[in-house]
Amino acid sequence: MPVPQRYWAMAAMTVALIMAVLDGVVANIALPTIQREFAVDAAGAIWVVNAYQLAVTVSLFPLASLGDIVGYRKVYWFGLAIFTAASLACALSPNLATLTVARVLQGIGGAGIMSVNLALVRHIYPSTHLGRGVGYNAMIVAVSSAAGPTLAALILSVASWPWLFAVNVPLGLAALVVAARAMPASTPAGHRFDWLSAALNAGMLGLLIVGFKGVDGSQPAWLVAAGLGGALALGVMLVRRELAQAAPLLPVDLLRRPVFALTVVTSVCSFAAQNAAFVALPFYFEDVLHRSLAESGLLMTPWPLMVALIAPISGRLADRYEPTRMAAAGLALFAAGLALMALLPADPSTLDVAWRMALAGFGFGLFQTPNNKVLVSSAPKERSGGASGIQATGRLLGQTLGAAAVGLVFTAMGKADGTVAVMWLGTGLCVLGCLTGLFRRRAAAA
Repeated sequence: MPVPQRYWAMAAMTVALIMAVLDGVVANIALPTIQREFAVDAAGAIWVVNAYQLAVTVSLFPLASLGDIVGYRKVYWFGLAIFTAASLACALSPNLATLTVARVLQGIGGAGIMSVNLALVRHIYPSTHLGRGVGYNAMIVAVSSAAGPTLAALILSVASWPWLFAVNVPLGLAALVVAARAMPASTPAGHRFDWLSAALNAGMLGLLIVGFKGVDGSQPAWLVAAGLGGALALGVMLVRRELAQAAPLLPVDLLRRPVFALTVVTSVCSFAAQNAAFVALPFYFEDVLHRSLAESGLLMTPWPLMVALIAPISGRLADRYEPTRMAAAGLALFAAGLALMALLPADPSTLDVAWRMALAGFGFGLFQTPNNKVLVSSAPKERSGGASGIQATGRLLGQTLGAAAVGLVFTAMGKADGTVAVMWLGTGLCVLGCLTGLFRRRAAAA
């Protein structure tokens, strides 16, 4: 897109992406308040978070496919409109049931934004600057994820929990106006939307997430087994159906490409390692090292700060140098940071923790942008929606696996030894990602 339309389009995407990412994390901070106000138990209140996560996850592939069919701009715009309206419904909810339904709608809208995000970046930036667009996008996600809890705490310190959702309304309306004028058009595909595949996809991913969330012992073993078994059965049915489709909703055609498939595996490994660390370390800082909540927050800061700083630079470098080598170097540094966290002394100083966290964040930021560039650029342009959808789904799947692993390890080993084990597990996942990166280079050369 020409300048300045490119900047207006990215501004609209930035606002929408910030809101979609933030609303995946800010509700966690408000759960105790919501539980008390609606007089419900913790198991009921947690569905304020789960409803959003499930709705996003099961909607990503269908909406990415719809973007290929009707155009990415339409899916993005209507996703943002649904998200904005649902945010208002969340703020005005009189009871938990209404809030949960509104969060489901908000998750569907958020999926509309995230499912076509990378596809739109590919249409906004010229191919020679694609790394810059992907790097900017990675920076927005990193900053939003890191700032979410702090921003939520600030809002709750001066206002009630409905304002966590109400602030989205004016921002969403402004982004809708800008997006209607600035977003790029794409050529719609000629096939129809596959409703049966969408239903199978929703069932498969929904059961998979429910099963993963129960592996830490919070759910009966039979329920976990039933969820994972059901997900496997529906997954087999879905893949068999998709293999016969010319433009499948589950992008098995893209996964047949070795470079694309290996890039997805590498992405899942990296996000699983990162989220496992993000879930485990606050418990370690507060309950094992006996740091205050504020101190723990400061100890976590170097990681996302380094990601935010290096991601745009990494994007520019990925436009000039071979991105798979950059991704491998970043992943190796990420692994080194996690390993050094596992080797922390028994009573570490703030500096001991901070430089290790900064190294892990630097490596992750250096890795993520070139990896995403390889993923989206290895797909045909008309299948950018499928590539964008699988990138977002891989991120959420990796985060879910990482969180589930922490619950399982903490249950078996406790928080002190468990955190060390989680750091080594993350290191192993990074090494696995490096190996897939090696195979990816060989596949690209072939």
